[in-house]
Amino acid sequence: MLKPAARPVRLALFDLDGTLLPTDSDHAFGEFLVRIGWADGASHRRANDRFYADYLAGTLDMAAYVNFATAPWRGRDAAELAAVTERFLDQVARPALHPAALALVERHRQAGDRLAIVTATNEFVTRPIAELFGVGTLIATELERDACGRVTGAIRGVPAFQAGKIARVEGWLAACGLSWADVERSTFYSDSPNDLPLLEHVSHPVATNPTPRLAEIAVARGWPVLRLFEAS
Repeated sequence: MLKPAARPVRLALFDLDGTLLPTDSDHAFGEFLVRIGWADGASHRRANDRFYADYLAGTLDMAAYVNFATAPWRGRDAAELAAVTERFLDQVARPALHPAALALVERHRQAGDRLAIVTATNEFVTRPIAELFGVGTLIATELERDACGRVTGAIRGVPAFQAGKIARVEGWLAACGLSWADVERSTFYSDSPNDLPLLEHVSHPVATNPTPRLAEIAVARGWPVLRLFEAS
């Protein structure tokens, strides 16, 4: 008996910050920690802004940033962290959800594509946001934990940043028993030139709410440009 033909594998990959969200979740979480008194306002904001500028310039030291970004909360107990995360979702993340971004994700879901959010921001900040979008696969920068499960401030494995996003997506595919060769169509949405390696790797790159530099590259290469947050 002939086996039924395997269903074609189609990927829909989404950057998060600036792409599905009109803000940067990691930077916003840092600002939120300042507001609730978990981080010193002046010094934390200066460093947070400096790291964010480095990210925009493509020069971010991920290890240094993760150590800085996790320092205000990694010593807190689980109950405290859960309560603060819920406050952040209610006050910052949920209000930032945009109907056009939700509709984009849903369109790919209805088409039967395999969905993944692929973000440089750490998993602690982004996992609950991925859940708000209903996306079960999160490929984010993972945090090292000690024997007691506490975050150490270091990165575990390859950070999902720049070319690291390709490696992390390949790892996800391998865990599913797949490789890029099995993928019929791959779409990646991103706003940032930091994501050029993965944008160049997929079959259908989409510059989404792009920075001026990425917009120029997209026009030069004939990539579609999508602006989710502009008023219709």
